[in-house]
Amino acid sequence: MSVVSSIEFRSAGPADVAAIKTIVRAAYAKWVPVIGREPLPMRADYDKALDEHQFELAIEHGRVVGLIETMAHEDHIWIENVAVAPGAQGRGIGRRLLDSAERKAVEAGCRELRLLTNGAFAANVMLNRKHGYVVDREEPFMNGTTVYMNKRLAT
Repeated sequence: MSVVSSIEFRSAGPADVAAIKTIVRAAYAKWVPVIGREPLPMRADYDKALDEHQFELAIEHGRVVGLIETMAHEDHIWIENVAVAPGAQGRGIGRRLLDSAERKAVEAGCRELRLLTNGAFAANVMLNRKHGYVVDREEPFMNGTTVYMNKRLAT
């Protein structure tokens, strides 16, 4: 894997909503045939989400190529979404976005990150495990399984 060093990171603003929608739709499109419907992130209201959640964008040559959407809670950071454009996947961008969430958690005094994914997205579950996340629980959801995962950070 060659890690891209030309990636810059910044917080998202209202002008980024269209790019966020485009990246999410492109990143999740591969899962539509797997689960027989659009994954929930493809149907989210990103105008509203931008008001309520924090978004950090990965920018390459002036284009948004990835994002992480988080929510700070008293004892943890919830990762609502991580999406990387298909042409930019496999280059460490998602890992760097997750690392950013970990730094924010530590700075906020939180020692845990939490997320969920669809159990049918085996590659995502495996990738999260590789990066230190463990399965907390699994629950039935829309004819599938939701996998809740967490990562405890060193104190």
